[in-house]
Amino acid sequence: MTLSGSIDFRPKLISALKNYSAEKFKSDLIAGIVVGIVALPLAIAFGIASGVSPAIGLVTAIIGGFLVSSLGGCSVQIGGPTGAFIVIVYNIIATFGLEGLAVATLLAGLILVALGCFHLGTVIKFIPYPIVVGFTAGIALTIFSTQINDFFGLGLKNIPSEFLPKWEMYIRNFGNIDWVTLAVGLLSLLIIIVTPKISRRLPGALIAIIVVTAIVSFIPALNVETIGDRFGSLSTDIPQPRGFKLNVATINMLLPSAFTIAILGAIESLLSATVADGVTGNRTNSNTELIGQGIANIVVPFFGGIPVTGAIARTMTNISNGGRTPVAGIIHAIVLLLIFLFLMPLINRIPMCCLAAVLLVVSYNMSGWRTIKSILHNPKSDVSVLILTFLLTVIFDLTIAIEMGLLLAVILFLRRVMENTQIKVYSEQLDIAEGSETTHHEVLKVNPGVEVYEIDGPFFFGVATKFDEMMRTTLSKKPTVRIIRMRKVPFIDSTGIHNLEILIKSSRSDGIHVVLSGVKENVRRSLENAGIEKLIGADHICDHITKAVEMANRLAPNR
Repeated sequence: MTLSGSIDFRPKLISALKNYSAEKFKSDLIAGIVVGIVALPLAIAFGIASGVSPAIGLVTAIIGGFLVSSLGGCSVQIGGPTGAFIVIVYNIIATFGLEGLAVATLLAGLILVALGCFHLGTVIKFIPYPIVVGFTAGIALTIFSTQINDFFGLGLKNIPSEFLPKWEMYIRNFGNIDWVTLAVGLLSLLIIIVTPKISRRLPGALIAIIVVTAIVSFIPALNVETIGDRFGSLSTDIPQPRGFKLNVATINMLLPSAFTIAILGAIESLLSATVADGVTGNRTNSNTELIGQGIANIVVPFFGGIPVTGAIARTMTNISNGGRTPVAGIIHAIVLLLIFLFLMPLINRIPMCCLAAVLLVVSYNMSGWRTIKSILHNPKSDVSVLILTFLLTVIFDLTIAIEMGLLLAVILFLRRVMENTQIKVYSEQLDIAEGSETTHHEVLKVNPGVEVYEIDGPFFFGVATKFDEMMRTTLSKKPTVRIIRMRKVPFIDSTGIHNLEILIKSSRSDGIHVVLSGVKENVRRSLENAGIEKLIGADHICDHITKAVEMANRLAPNR
């Protein structure tokens, strides 16, 4: 993990403005207005579900959305609060309070900037798909469970944050269902589901909120809880920047949560950008995108906001309505700002059960049950990673789920590499074309006392141990020369070098010569830096197997 060259920070906004035109602005204006309207109910719902006020959700969408579009590496990415963060944000607030959330978000932003500066934007994309599906499905189920109280009007207070105790409380209190609240919630759900069938351009969530809020406002007999009832009159004042205390103890406590926010944000934003690139034909600069996301998460907590990332649904809405440059994302933030300044009194009237219906649909769309169904037919290792990540997300929390899921995926990956790395032993004769695509076969005669070991794959710690064990078990008598053929070794790690050093020293003490063959340039540099070349002798490192066998045959003449 080293900086290779200069920092790769080239915001798409700069290149987009070079050839900007009135026609492009018209398309971006329409797309920005539509996305701003679509983002409104989601920003409010995600804010409330995360344990903060709806105003904080809007502030996050405004500031975060503006910075992501201005500084990001994707032309059409729309940033803001997303459902993926609900679980982790809610748990941080419950444990450390709002100031703890601010510190965790700031640290996550710094981590994202570091990932982008160290050119790790492309690496994040290679996180195993079963892990992404597992914790996304786990988050979906957790979001679903947080909305039961509001959707059914149970009126419960101090609901446990843990999944199992929460459902235990729900089951005990299902007799307290408010049927009016449930009816309003079902109506909202019906509108959200039916609206896209009429026209995909219509934002179902927003239409549901408008219709249901109007019904509840004009029929006072429908006594259902609204945003104003729960949070009081929402302020229209833009929050002033504020500071918070940072110390080593706080950072140590919140660093795991910050890491989870950063990894989750990186995965979701780059996944959204990848999907967008597939539709638009553009190419996202992953490192710039991470730096832009990081800066947004550094700035947002100073205004009381929650974590920001790219949102797939809003990004696709932007694309489908003609948005092609970051200007559309900036306009979306301006639209939300105008709503925040002038329409907050109307937001107070939105029923909580309607927002619960919005989040129920969000959780269903996040669940990816069709993808899970298809993965269950994959190898057992992928299924086990999926199930473990899902269960850890639901039963424990997202931090543990991501850490354990990544650990299990790494272990399984190493196991697969070890299983696919072959070590072959030759004696008496060797076909130098075996294992290659060439049709020219040349068989080399190998004198008695010469053993040839070919390593096919990376020579890292697991394979090094496997090679050592194989040498101990396959030798019937001590050879005079050991040739280690390394033409198919793409890299060697410190454990492989250490084992090779031990082999050379032990062979020398037993009077056995060691010859290396077909060493790639990068592997040879590693051996030189570790002093292996001096230990074995530069003449004992051959660039081709023919030279290695000739040397070995001279050292072990055929008697």
